[in-house]
Amino acid sequence: MTTRDPRSPRPLRVLHVIQNLNYGGMERVLADIVLRADPARFESHVLCLQYAGRFAQGLERASTLHLGPRMSPMSMLRPTALASQIRAIAPDVVHTHSGVWHKASLAARMAGVPWVVHTEHGRQKPDPWQSRLVDGIAARRTDRVVAVSDLLAAELPRALWIAPEKIARISNGVDTDAYHPRVDDGKLRRELALAPDTPIIGSIGRLEPIKGYDIMIEAMAILRREPAHREAVLVIGGAGSQREALDARISELGIACHVQMLGWRDDVHDMHAAFDIFTMSSRSEGTSISLLEAMSAGLPPVVTDVGGNAAVLGEGLAVQSLVPTEDPTALAARWGSFLEARERRERVAEQARARVVAAFGLDAMVCAYERLYETGVAVRAGVSANAVRGVPPSPRNSALRPPVI
Repeated sequence: MTTRDPRSPRPLRVLHVIQNLNYGGMERVLADIVLRADPARFESHVLCLQYAGRFAQGLERASTLHLGPRMSPMSMLRPTALASQIRAIAPDVVHTHSGVWHKASLAARMAGVPWVVHTEHGRQKPDPWQSRLVDGIAARRTDRVVAVSDLLAAELPRALWIAPEKIARISNGVDTDAYHPRVDDGKLRRELALAPDTPIIGSIGRLEPIKGYDIMIEAMAILRREPAHREAVLVIGGAGSQREALDARISELGIACHVQMLGWRDDVHDMHAAFDIFTMSSRSEGTSISLLEAMSAGLPPVVTDVGGNAAVLGEGLAVQSLVPTEDPTALAARWGSFLEARERRERVAEQARARVVAAFGLDAMVCAYERLYETGVAVRAGVSANAVRGVPPSPRNSALRPPVI
């Protein structure tokens, strides 16, 4: 691949590589970056190695979509077909996302891509040594590894045996204009045959072990033992490999009338409006998009103290909203304390909304990635990032430094 002069008028060509664009916070982050990136400066491409999926809808307006080639198991060692496809797209930047790092970064280097970025959206807990070994190898051929939380940024150098200078921290962000407090129009409650005053504890996420929905269901059974909370309902929006196991456990606990499993929904705003509390029982998180969206929508959160959750909440909310992980009793108790105090819920909801507006806006996230792309390509080419943007050189902005995000 011929190295492009970053001062040329053509926009930087950025290729995102991901497994699919179906459901999840990582997929939403990619879609938001593509849709919000400045089209005068960036030409976006998205390569899905499995299939497109839900978040691909509308992306063709702002990017070119590609499906990956058929690959054999040997492609982990030498992804020749993927490298050929990347070479044909000829990106200036390849941006990989969790799940494709090893293969996609190797293919990018084989294709001669000058700047490779990876976003680590969160890691398993516990983190298997095999995963750390493979990702550590990928990290060594990656120019910048983006961590979506301070905690993850601190963990990655130790987990992957890489220099701290290789880490850039960019928090996830959400559209706070789209996700704002709304009046419940009763649509979801009518669908679920719930009375207007039925307390709803709500959650939205992937039904996978790392999300800990088994803990949440146990907590609901505990909450139901309290006479004051017998009418409360748990509503979960999401799909995943644990659906059958969770359904079975709900039946065993005898709480099928008080847990509604909705599958994936497109009416997230209606769900937020109907919820009294938003909750997560994750075993690990980066910076949760579901949590940011719910807080931006003005919901009081009750979430486990893992990953970036404490940083999202901030000190003021953390003491009120965090519970230990793997502790359904603590989770149920915190739900109960919120349900018993409407004024407290409303106060926490206002704090939650204000926190996201102040610290986790979508434009700030997208601008940070844009700077990372431009600065990286400029450093590789030996010119200043300001030259890429068309800014006249000056003594203050002409020095080349690694990007600080």
